[in-house]
Amino acid sequence: MVAKIYSVITSSHKLLTQQNKYVKILLFQVDTIQLLNQIFTMPSKKIILVLGLLIYSTKGNTQSIYKELNQQEQEYKKVHFGIHFGFVQSHYNILHSPSFLLFDSINVVESFNSTGINLAGLVNVRLNNYFDFRTYPLNLIFTEKSLLYKLKYPDIFKGEDSVTIKKVSGVALALPLEIKFNSDRINNFRAYMLAGMRFEYDLASNTGKKNNNDLVVLKKIDYAIEGAIGFHFYLPMVTLTPEIKIAYGVRNLLSKEVNNKYANTIDDIRSRSITFTLTVE
Repeated sequence: MVAKIYSVITSSHKLLTQQNKYVKILLFQVDTIQLLNQIFTMPSKKIILVLGLLIYSTKGNTQSIYKELNQQEQEYKKVHFGIHFGFVQSHYNILHSPSFLLFDSINVVESFNSTGINLAGLVNVRLNNYFDFRTYPLNLIFTEKSLLYKLKYPDIFKGEDSVTIKKVSGVALALPLEIKFNSDRINNFRAYMLAGMRFEYDLASNTGKKNNNDLVVLKKIDYAIEGAIGFHFYLPMVTLTPEIKIAYGVRNLLSKEVNNKYANTIDDIRSRSITFTLTVE
């Protein structure tokens, strides 16, 4: 009986050394269940002997499974590349001007969250075991932020409504410069944090247009402080990296090109965004 049980363990070990690890685990579990049915009908001394053999075999096979690390060579590459795709939630942080308090024609000026997308190519430069430098030379951000005005006395002859929404569409070319701090790798998983600056040029900005009749005009160039956390999942062929990033614009984007009650109620307007991204490296 002991010889038969040892034969089952040996055959399970051979199965566990084949290429498909999921099939190996399934077959090993089936053999183990059959073995346990036989163990419960044996004398106590033989049970101890068989359990010892089972623990030794299982320990060795389990270690062989979990020591199979993916993408080990990528950790030591000086430079590697990736493709970056994200969803952006953005709005403006608005500071009212003194005229907003002096005149009561506009009751509310606010910005609400709008959704956009982010497409970029990643360049990662390894500095040491824990720090990387990251940038995105080709980084396009498509957004449509909105400003909401509530008018106390709308001028119906000018087509005004009590609620007026000004949409600011943007196609921005951005250049982030970031320092990334990596945790120790745990099997095929690693966490990280990063921080840096982002320079942004709005290709669709209405600044400088002749006969500009827009409610609000924004500057073309913006720069922001960024911070993010993310996770690397090392798969056999690629590394998948989900990430959450927050950006705070530090430049006042309001341009004084137009003079109307909509623009005059705002003294300072700065961008804010949160981005959920997935990168394939």
